Amino acid sequence: MYTHLQLRGSDRPPVTLSTLAKMKEDGRKIASLTCYDASFAVLLDSADVDVVLVGDSLGMVIQGYDTTVPVTMNDVIYHCRAVARGLHRPFLMADLPFMSYPSKAEALSNSVRLMQEGGAKMIKLESGATQIEIVEFLAAHDIAVCAHLGLKPQSVHKTGGFRVQGRADDAAELMIANAKRLESAGADIVLLECIPSALGKQITEELHVPVIGIGAGPDTDGQILVLYDILDITTGRKPRFVQNFMQGAGSNQEALANYVKAVREVRYPAAEHEF
Repeated sequence: MYTHLQLRGSDRPPVTLSTLAKMKEDGRKIASLTCYDASFAVLLDSADVDVVLVGDSLGMVIQGYDTTVPVTMNDVIYHCRAVARGLHRPFLMADLPFMSYPSKAEALSNSVRLMQEGGAKMIKLESGATQIEIVEFLAAHDIAVCAHLGLKPQSVHKTGGFRVQGRADDAAELMIANAKRLESAGADIVLLECIPSALGKQITEELHVPVIGIGAGPDTDGQILVLYDILDITTGRKPRFVQNFMQGAGSNQEALANYVKAVREVRYPAAEHEF
């Protein structure tokens, strides 16, 4: 019945927020990937991925949309439930999709759905100054929160496309300030997407919570990529920060293991992946 107690002394205990905090403290890199189904979830678990994200990127890599905007709560819950069935060790978080958290009440209701119906242990929302109160509200209800700064795909129509964020000094200073405010509001993890490496390093050094990057340089506490990108399933041009880990690998499982090893040994990201 008390599964968490039975697994406490096992060789592969489940990753928790305490695990991730200790990894940051010890300087051990956190290896993260997106996932959308049970079959791949089993492979990610076997590869010892630390954090698995059921991202609204499913709208682009699974559903074929140009952006993440059309993804619904029911879409994320469906995929999260499937992924949860395939995981044992990794810490599972899920995205709150576009316009699923315009108010505190809706943010709470949809976060509860992701946890109760989807099996998520943490929710992620694309954040900023306007979301501070929502992060604080969710944290006050004991919901683990990952705040997302930098390039925010849900805002792509407002920001004018998928572009590097935080290049200008004033934009960088604002992002640093927002990261600190989000941490103070109760964010347990901060995810940085598509920003200059120097800015990624500075934010990581100034925050106490783990910082996970995607296109944010090698000095964040961990890395995350889209599963279909690293397995070379995604067709067409890919973002600069993507590395094809199927090259030289004999199977998906080997490619995933190579990714985890490259992150932990700080061989990924390399200079060619940085901004």
